[in-house]
Amino acid sequence: MDRLPEDAGAGPLAVLSRFRRDFHSCLTARADELSELADAVLCAGEPVRSLATLSLAAEHRRGHGALYDAVNHGRIEMARLRRSLAGLPLPRAADGRLMLAVDVSNWLRPGAATSPDRLFCHVYGRGKGQAQMIPGWPYSVIAALEPGRTSWTAVLDAIRLGPGDDETQVTAAQVREVITRLITAGHWHEGDPPILVIFDAGYDVTRLSFLLGDLPAELLGRLRSDRVMQLPAPPRQPGTVGRPRKHGGELALADPATWPVPQTTTSTATTRYGTAIAAAWDRVHPRLTHRSAWLDHHGDLPVIEGTLIRLAVDHLPGDRDPKPVWLWYSRTGAAPGEVDRCWQAFLRRSGPRAHLPAVQTGPRLDRPQNPGPAGRGPVDLADHRGPHPAPPRPAAR
Repeated sequence: MDRLPEDAGAGPLAVLSRFRRDFHSCLTARADELSELADAVLCAGEPVRSLATLSLAAEHRRGHGALYDAVNHGRIEMARLRRSLAGLPLPRAADGRLMLAVDVSNWLRPGAATSPDRLFCHVYGRGKGQAQMIPGWPYSVIAALEPGRTSWTAVLDAIRLGPGDDETQVTAAQVREVITRLITAGHWHEGDPPILVIFDAGYDVTRLSFLLGDLPAELLGRLRSDRVMQLPAPPRQPGTVGRPRKHGGELALADPATWPVPQTTTSTATTRYGTAIAAAWDRVHPRLTHRSAWLDHHGDLPVIEGTLIRLAVDHLPGDRDPKPVWLWYSRTGAAPGEVDRCWQAFLRRSGPRAHLPAVQTGPRLDRPQNPGPAGRGPVDLADHRGPHPAPPRPAAR
C-alpha cells in the first residue's frame, strides 16, 4: 500500500492511489509519519494497545520517537479531508439513489479521568437488563450504505458530541453539510432520486425532517413502540365554522384497537426473516406542543406528515421472538414498492454485519473493560464480523 504508482490508470487501484495522495495533502504537519501511522493502524492484525506497538509494524518505517512527535504535533485539515471523502465513488441502491445511515458510536474511555467533555455512554451488555453507562466520547457518524449483504460502509463524516449539544440540531447540521458536499462533488444532480437518510431509534426523525425539508433528501427513522401518533384531519364539511382541525384520531403504536385500516399492505418472502408483512398508513404525524425543542418556535406549530410503516416478520436469526418494527418515512403517498424499499433499506442499515463501524474498534490507548462473561477469554472487537474469541497469543520465547 505504501508503494502505489503515481499513475495507476483506471479502476480501484487508481481510486486508492488518488485518495492516498489527497490524504497526504490533508496533513499539515508531520505528513509522512502520519501517513505511515495510518498504514500501521489499518494493517495491524489485532487491536492496538499502545503506540509503541505500531512502530514495530512493517508499514511503519520510522522509529517510535517520530511516532510520538507526529501524535503530539501532527495536524489534519479536516475540511479538506471531508471533501476528499465526499469525492470518492460511493455505493448506490438498485434505483441509483444514495443511502446514508446516521448513528452514534461511543469511544469508551473509563480509565481516562482527565479527558475533557466525557459523557456517560449507554452500552448494551450480554443478556436482558445488562446495559451499562460507561464514561466515554460519543461520536455522530454518517456513512454511505452498500446494497446487498456486505459489512462495508463508506464513512463520510464523524463529529464528537459535547455535553451541552442538542443532538437533533447537531445531527441536522451534520447531515446538511454532508449532503451539500455530495452535491458539490457531483453525486446528485437535478432529476436524480432523493438521497435516503436512515436513522435508528433515539432520533427525533420528524423534527429532523422539518429542519432538512429544503434538501433533496428523504428521511426514514425508527419509532419507539410506545409512541402515540396522529391521523390526518378529516375533510372539512361545508358550512362548518371555527378553526379547522389539524389532527384526526390518535394512533397508539402499542394499542391495535386504535389502528385504522392501512392504506398499503405488502407481503414479501425473505430467506433470512421468513415472510415480512408491511402495513403503511399515510399522512401520520406527531402532535407538537410548545415544549422542549419547540419551545422557541415562532408562530403556529407545523404539521409534519409522513408515512407510518409497521413491519412484522416470522422469525429472527437465532430463532428469537420477533417484535414488530415501526418506521416513519418523511414522504407521503408512498406506493407499495416504496414501502418495501424503505423497510429493506432500514434492515440493511441495522442488520447484523451491516452496522456502522464502532469508534472504539480503532486504536485503544486505555484498555476497555472485558465485555465477555467472567471466566471466558478476551473478545476481539477489531474484526468487522462481530465479537468473537480473540486468537491465542504466541508462546513467549
